[in-house]
Amino acid sequence: MVIRTDQAPNERQLAIITQQLGRAPRGIEAVAATDGQGTPLVLRMAPIVDDKPFPTLYWLCSDVLKIEISRIEAVGVIKSLEQRLQEEPDFLEAYQQSHRDYVKARWDYMSDAQRAEIERLGYTDVLTERGIGGISNWQQVRCLHTQYAHHLCGNNVIGQWMDEHHLVDRCLP
Repeated sequence: MVIRTDQAPNERQLAIITQQLGRAPRGIEAVAATDGQGTPLVLRMAPIVDDKPFPTLYWLCSDVLKIEISRIEAVGVIKSLEQRLQEEPDFLEAYQQSHRDYVKARWDYMSDAQRAEIERLGYTDVLTERGIGGISNWQQVRCLHTQYAHHLCGNNVIGQWMDEHHLVDRCLP
């Protein structure tokens, strides 16, 4: 079961996140989704980390999901998904809508101060034009992990496909 939370991590969650990442976390604005036991699955990240753009709004932190999705990536599904994007206009449109939704959510979560800092640093284009995980070509799939993180927090056609064809959602307690 996935619970969308969008709340600051508590001490227990911060300890879990540190263990999941193998380092102290930076740039976390909220835990965007947890499992039914409150274990973080997805983090919502700041748009600027260490004065650099961080276009990955949703960061998949779950060890279980990372392993499962890496297994799926290893069998070459990204190439077949990109082929499908070229051959199926409706699938491509749904995928590009996922990117538009992601960009809008990233911008909507920003405070006025963050938007001003992004403009001052010259990163407006990066954070308003790059899609899921920071990808610029919306006809390619870079990383299934970022797609699935978005799926757990929004509308993502690749994440839906992963649940339908690879039962990723069944990995969760």
